[in-house]
Amino acid sequence: MTVKPTPRDVRATMNYTVDNGIPPDYYFYEPDPGSQLNPPGTDVREVLIEDGWARAGQFRADREGFEIHPFGARFDQFDDDDSIKRVFYAQVVDFVKRHTGAVRVEVFDHTIRKRLPADLKQQTTVQRPAVLLVHSDYTVKSGPQRVRDIVPGDADELLQRRVAFYNVWKPLYRRVEELPLAMIDATTHDEGDMLRMDLKYRDRTGEIYVMRYSPKHRWVYFPQMEASDALLLKTYDSETDGRARFMGHSAFEDPDTPPDAPRRESIEVRTMAFF
Repeated sequence: MTVKPTPRDVRATMNYTVDNGIPPDYYFYEPDPGSQLNPPGTDVREVLIEDGWARAGQFRADREGFEIHPFGARFDQFDDDDSIKRVFYAQVVDFVKRHTGAVRVEVFDHTIRKRLPADLKQQTTVQRPAVLLVHSDYTVKSGPQRVRDIVPGDADELLQRRVAFYNVWKPLYRRVEELPLAMIDATTHDEGDMLRMDLKYRDRTGEIYVMRYSPKHRWVYFPQMEASDALLLKTYDSETDGRARFMGHSAFEDPDTPPDAPRRESIEVRTMAFF
């Protein structure tokens, strides 16, 4: 991991959600006509996003909610889903164990992010557009439920001990030059900034957190991430001892991106870690 020589703090817009007392919702299908919608992301705010490279080694998932490290292992078959699951997943498990001390890590899915149309018909279960919404992936309810969904046989025993969810986010083959990912330092948000959002599927309703705006939020990103770099993002932690439990993040339109920059291609792999 090479520290970039010139800091690139930027001002850009982030899509926060209005706190109107009604849980926002997002549909993964076309809602029935007449449905009353309360979409997230309608409170657009300009924020300062700090270049984190100069202090890259200081960030901790248990404190700020994220870390960045060299990924180490090489993999170049992101167009082969079977190879991703057979080879890359094992590399991710090793990465998470090394940087968290977890004794067991389960990968439960992955998403390849590209600049795609918002039209759901153009998306797949694996390939989706970058998420331009300030959010955190799990809630106090959906975190434990995910454990029960993925490892039902021993979930009750596992949930008696600490469990944390980590996303591993990295470029596919080349440097990310557009739509970078930014994170809110978890020490700068309050519990009340998290708003539960319903995720509406045909057969069930899930939930995540979106976030209301606060001027206290400190945003950090790592511009020009290479394929050899990987972010470790904590999206849930069962511990309530003061460490980061949730971490707001979002892709954003970098105003400094050249118009001819290659389109962003990245992968995020979702894991649950047991201690």
